[in-house]
Amino acid sequence: MPVKVAIFEDRRSIREAISLLVEGTSGLQLAGAWPDCMNLVENIKSSQPDLVLMDIEMPGINGVEAVKLLKKHFPKLTVIMQTVFDDDNKVFDAICNGASGYLLKDTPPARLMESIIEAYNGGAPMSPSIASKVLRLFQKHLAPSPDAAHEKYHLTNREKEILQGLVNGFSYKMIAEVYHISFDTVRTHVRNIYEKLHVASSSQAVAKAIKERLV
Repeated sequence: MPVKVAIFEDRRSIREAISLLVEGTSGLQLAGAWPDCMNLVENIKSSQPDLVLMDIEMPGINGVEAVKLLKKHFPKLTVIMQTVFDDDNKVFDAICNGASGYLLKDTPPARLMESIIEAYNGGAPMSPSIASKVLRLFQKHLAPSPDAAHEKYHLTNREKEILQGLVNGFSYKMIAEVYHISFDTVRTHVRNIYEKLHVASSSQAVAKAIKERLV
């Protein structure tokens, strides 16, 4: 089954360009595209997407507020944010509100499509500059727990390595290449990490890893 993608982007030219990319990419299907989030919940209910690509600078209800609203009504829905500028507060707020990825709008089209599939499969795609910024933001805003210990979650050495890769903003493909393992093996390890850390997404795993000094 193709991954159904909903697009929320106020600029018509960008919205249409991404729509064409989604429709022309094998394994993806366009669920719908809208210029604002004023009828966000209704739009999602009617289109039933698997993933939302959300512009952070939306008129009326902005992207950060929209993510929070989406996670309230559709907690399992995957959301990727897009922005022109990697603004510190908006990056942090969007991730904390449940966004699974964060990409700059100059992301190459092929990488954007890869990121959609990656996020749907449980990854946390981020533009390199944003990945390093997210790491600094979590370190700044989330005080480490003095009682944290690896033994608390019984992570294996390989799981610790892969968790470090997620914190560094690596894609599943990059992690597989670094540790010379298959993509499917990475996915299996990540599922085990989620289960052990009691989280449901890469962004939650990264936040918990930094907060409790697991990496």
